[in-house]
Amino acid sequence: MEYSFKEIEQKWQKYWVEKKTYEVKIDKTKPKFYVLDMFPYPSGAGLHVGHPLGYIASDIYSRFKRLQGFNVLHPMGYDAFGLPAEQYAIQTGQHPAKTTKINSARYREQLDKIGFSYDWSREVATCDPEYYKWTQWIFQLLFKHAYNNTTEKAIAIEEVVKHFEKHGTAGLDLACTDAKLQFTADEWKNADEATQQEWLMNHRLAFQADTMVNWCEALGTVLANDEVKDGLSARGDHPVVQRKMKQWLLRVSAYAKRLLDGLDTLEWTDSLKEIQRNWIGFSEGAEVWFPVKGSELKIQIFTTRPDTIFGATFMVLAPESELVKQLTTAEYKEQVENYIVEVQKRTERERMSDVKTVSGQFTGSYAQNPFNGAPIPIYIADYVLAGYGTGAIMAVPAHDSRDFAFAKYFNLPIIPVIEANGADLNVASYDAKEGKMINSEFINGMEVKDAVKKTIAELEGKQIGNRKINYRLRDAIFSRQRYWGEPFPVYFKNGIPPPDNRRLVEPKIGKRPKVIRWN
Repeated sequence: MEYSFKEIEQKWQKYWVEKKTYEVKIDKTKPKFYVLDMFPYPSGAGLHVGHPLGYIASDIYSRFKRLQGFNVLHPMGYDAFGLPAEQYAIQTGQHPAKTTKINSARYREQLDKIGFSYDWSREVATCDPEYYKWTQWIFQLLFKHAYNNTTEKAIAIEEVVKHFEKHGTAGLDLACTDAKLQFTADEWKNADEATQQEWLMNHRLAFQADTMVNWCEALGTVLANDEVKDGLSARGDHPVVQRKMKQWLLRVSAYAKRLLDGLDTLEWTDSLKEIQRNWIGFSEGAEVWFPVKGSELKIQIFTTRPDTIFGATFMVLAPESELVKQLTTAEYKEQVENYIVEVQKRTERERMSDVKTVSGQFTGSYAQNPFNGAPIPIYIADYVLAGYGTGAIMAVPAHDSRDFAFAKYFNLPIIPVIEANGADLNVASYDAKEGKMINSEFINGMEVKDAVKKTIAELEGKQIGNRKINYRLRDAIFSRQRYWGEPFPVYFKNGIPPPDNRRLVEPKIGKRPKVIRWN
């Protein structure tokens, strides 16, 4: 018998809709199970192969859990804000709400034809005010809170203000953007409102700060790394440059320790947990201050290997570092400026992943080893990023592959500080994490583990550094398009955000609509 797929599939698809086969009701007699897919962006092209590739797997698992007796919630929605809809609106003169609605309907039709078991009564779209009123509410909660490092919990800004009024910053350890910001209670009281709000912004969980972004002048917006290729925007092939701009960020980094500790309580596979641990990137080491020769300036670096400090033969700053202008001498000013222009055309992802290309530029200045005063030339290079650590490194080419490649390219000294055990330092670096120290003054002959402890003790004793825990996890940039993006629920008057003493009202849930409401 011939299989009439059109007749049979249409019959059952109609049956599933009419009988609400996959609609989920609250049933306290069954254990709950939640399966959430990543929401697709509803483009005019419709679904691509990557969508069903993931959705098929999650749909199989949803059906499996239903057969096991679970009450399974398996919803679908649309990540409906975005640059493509905005650009399409500009090109065609159509409102993005109209084209997004049409595209979403097309996605729904295609998903239904595949036969996925979604509960469409719970369909959402991120551009629907009934949806984003909740994300705005969350944003306001973050804006009105800081993070107390001592209690490892959020603290209301009102409580922070009360503490500042009585004690200033003393006795309150808050996550912050600028750790050097300290003031007394009198300084707080005598500061004007704009200054007070600037100080509070230093601690808010949702905050504004200057950060490096991919800026596209032609599109008039910030782009994600995956929207940029070879210095051009994926949409329109417009030039994209790295630019420091004021952006909204979410202080995710404050929760790094809790995120790391919480992994132990999750019923995940060990491999997945390890991926998350690497993403959070816990590292213990030292913060060290390198004085600049002939200047009052000091360069702060973080290193997990303070024991290798006597093998540091040059320093590298991120081209975006604020120190670059101060350190660049007149002789090298033009070369440095030209190099920075070239670096601005590359995304951070490209700079991190490209380990074969070596480039950099000498600033003309020298730092000094904080222990013995040995001169160390200061370079800028694209393999150091402003947003990672302090945006500066001490380079130890004998024991780091990227530093080795850089030193070879620029003919810089390579001084081993760990016994190489026969390794040829003319060919490659010896990236050892154990062994005996050499060429290292007061830690000569020590094993690496002991040398690290001794070096940190010496740094703290001489007040030229201190023990430090660092995380790779960075604060999330919360950007948006010019128009077709979620509006920030904060207004500014004369550059000052609203006072924090207003009551934050939770949005009303109301009756859940049967279909998406579009404005």
